[in-house]
Parts: sequence; C-alpha cells; structure tokens
Amino acid sequence: MMMGGGGGGGGGGEKGSGLRKIRMQIATELVVAVVFNLVMCVPGEVVGGVVRQHSFYVRPPAASASRSFAVDKLPQQQKKSSSSGTDPDQMHVSLAGPGQMKVTWVTASEVPASVQYGKTSGQFTKIASGVTKQYSYIFYESDLIHHVILGPLEPSTIYFYRCGGFGPEYNFTTPPPAGPNVPIKFAVVGDLGQTDWTASTLEHIATLDYDVLLFAGDLSYADFYQPRWDTFGQLVSPYANYRPWMVTEGNHEIEHIPFLTESFRSYNTRWEMPYNESGSSSNLYYSFEVAAAHILMLGSYTDFDTNSPQFKWLQADLEKVDRSKTPWLIAVLHAPWYNSNSAHQGEGNKMMAAMESTLYAAKVDIMFAGHVHAYERAQRAYLMKPDPCGIMYITIGDGGNREGLATTWLDPQPVWSVLRESSFGHGELDIVNATHAYWSWHRNDDAEPVMADSLWITSLSTAESRCVSSNLKAVIQSHSTH
Repeated sequence: MMMGGGGGGGGGGEKGSGLRKIRMQIATELVVAVVFNLVMCVPGEVVGGVVRQHSFYVRPPAASASRSFAVDKLPQQQKKSSSSGTDPDQMHVSLAGPGQMKVTWVTASEVPASVQYGKTSGQFTKIASGVTKQYSYIFYESDLIHHVILGPLEPSTIYFYRCGGFGPEYNFTTPPPAGPNVPIKFAVVGDLGQTDWTASTLEHIATLDYDVLLFAGDLSYADFYQPRWDTFGQLVSPYANYRPWMVTEGNHEIEHIPFLTESFRSYNTRWEMPYNESGSSSNLYYSFEVAAAHILMLGSYTDFDTNSPQFKWLQADLEKVDRSKTPWLIAVLHAPWYNSNSAHQGEGNKMMAAMESTLYAAKVDIMFAGHVHAYERAQRAYLMKPDPCGIMYITIGDGGNREGLATTWLDPQPVWSVLRESSFGHGELDIVNATHAYWSWHRNDDAEPVMADSLWITSLSTAESRCVSSNLKAVIQSHSTH
C-alpha cells in the first residue's frame, strides 16, 4: 500500500491525507487505463455469465467531457442548495411497484435511511425507512448510497419529501393511474454520458411534461473510473429527483475486472430497479406497469439464450400480461436488433435469435435500443423483413456521450429501415389511449429541440391492427422443448 510522506508542523496530517488521496487517484487512473485496454481487447462472447458482444467497429476519438450543466435554467426547487456531508446528493427516483416510488440518494456522512414525505410542502405526515449500501472498487470506496421505498402513493399527485432528515425539501410527481385508456408520456433516451451534448439533451427533456423516463443503457460512461459515477449522479440529479427514471444496463456498465470485481457492481448498487417486484432474480432485467403500458426492461449483457434465467423470467412475465388492462407492450434494451449503421453490426443478433419469436407472438408494440450513437426508426418487422404485425424497432443511442456520433450507414438502406440520422437527441412517446400513441424524435443540435421525426402508432392489441392473435403459450412451449 502507499505510504504518506512526512509532514512538518501543524496541518501536516491534513496535507498528508490530501497527498494520499492524490496518489490514490493517480494509481486508480493508471490501473483503470490498463484494465480498460486489456478488457476491451479480449475477444469472446460470454465471460462469467456476461455476454460481451464485439464487432469490428472502431469508435471515433472521444469528445471532451463536461461536468457542468445549466443549473441556473432549472426551477429553483430542483437546485442542489448545500454541499454538507449529511445533505442529499446524486438523487433520483424510480418506480418500485404499484403505488410506490423509490428514492435513492448519496451522502458522505451517515444519516438515517429514511424519507419524510407528504402532499403539502413543509408538512411531512409520513416516514419510510430503507437500506444503505456501499461498495469498493480497486482503490475507490463509494459514499453511502440510500434506497427508500415510499407508498402507498396516490397517482398523478405531487409529493414533497426530505431525505435522511437533512437538507432541503424536494418533490416528485407520481405517474397516472392504471387503466387501458389512461394517457401517459414517456421521455426516451440512451447513451447519455456527461458532455455538453448530454447537457443539451437533459435541458430539452426538462422542458417536457413527461411522466416517466425510459433509459436504454450506457449511463455514466465511467468505464471503470468510479468518480465518474459520482459526477454523473450530480449531473442528472436535478432532472431525476422529480420524475421517475427507469433504466437498463449497457456495455459501459459491465466494468468487470477478472479476479477483482464482479460485473455491474457500481450499476447494481447505485441504480437499483424493481426487479424483485417483477419476479426477476437480477437487476439487469425486470418489468413494470404504468398507466396503459407494460414495459419490459431487458438485459443485453447477461445470459439470454432459451435456457437462461432471463429467458425463463421473460416467458413467465409475458404470460401474466393482460392486454385488456395494459394494451401497450414495450421493450427496452441496449444492443439493437435492427441496425443499418456500420457501428456494432450484428451485436444484437444472438439475442434476437433467442427472443424475437417470443416477443413477436406476444405482440410487442415497440422496442427501444441504444448502443449505436445515432437515431434510426424501422417499420414493423419480423425476421429482418417488414411485417405489419411485427415490432417497431427504434434505435435512440444519441443522448450525448463522449465517443461522438456513429456517422457511417450501410448502403443500400435495408427495406425495413424508414429513417436514420446521425444526430444527438431524445424521443417522446405519448400514449393517448388504448389504441393510439404518438412518437416523436427531437434533434438537439440546435439551441432549441427540433422535431425531426414523428408518426402515429396503433397498438397491436387492438382490432384496428388487423393482426391475428398468436398463440404465445405454444411459442413458449416450442422453446422449452429445445
């Protein structure tokens, strides 16, 4: 281990401590650099249960990261007002089951894992308790990460809350109630990172009156260097502490170091989703229901073959879906199955081969993916061919990130591909009722978000789709016999 140099006179201990921190940071950066290059160069597909999907795509040079964002443009209630070790930092809220929300925050000092809350500002009539977690990663040790579930909560209601008994008051709005004709609006992003492009995307999303954000993986781009998880948490906190963010993992969340750290250690500790509530045994895949939608959050980087725990969970989850109650069935994952960009070609093929027929039989309406740093919308398709009863595939890995855009497209454009563009942006899915939803993609290269793609979508669960209902149980049984 490192030894601190001798310090003379008063304050030497403080200086020595600071010097040790600097040395530790330098050592960590060196180890991370070596590990990152080693891990990224090792071929293979499944390592320790983690699916590593490689291609011959060479990423462009990284853009410079920005750790600042336009705080002054945010509503006052969303600003972080204190840097005290007991005050909440890196806050986000997420759905945690019917009528429940989870509040997650970080503190440098010990505080109770509890949240006071109520429907009137300054009047906290209820209190909920949860758990505190912490993790180590090489030389890094995280601050204290608190998770508390609140509920039962009323739908479409503003709740005011205070974390751990310290710091300012915040508020969040619960999503609409359950119901087949209940409108709901989703913001959709992927591959955010923490750059000026990220800040632009977040500022544009902040102007939306959305209910839930769907995140298709690749969050912080920490890439083994753990302090980037902290700066990412601080970057998104003003946006994620008042609307629920629902995430799935990307390849940048793996952070596996053989013999030293298991995969997804940071991601699983910081971004704990409601997997237990959906019957899943892993935070890497789960489902949830909100308003008129059943959402499948799938894992591209854990086992997904027909004998895997994820596939068996998916079978059981789909059998419980009642389209008379949740007519919209949506899937979110990281590595796209339909992709006409030269970046990451074929990396979703094996997962598609394992799962597409099951999702097709279940009449999934839309699948959102990230990974490719561009926007692409496909028409409804199945087995790489246009199919009016197939899934509408949308790649939205254009949130920001430091690696830049994927600008090279296959020529000719596949028949299933409708629109593709190498620009940063975000998506909005506005479910109007049981039959119709409005999708729009907003380019954020300009000072103001510009709608660059939009269309009305009809749910496959309705008679208007003219799709013959498939026998899902028969498809599941056919997989089980192989």
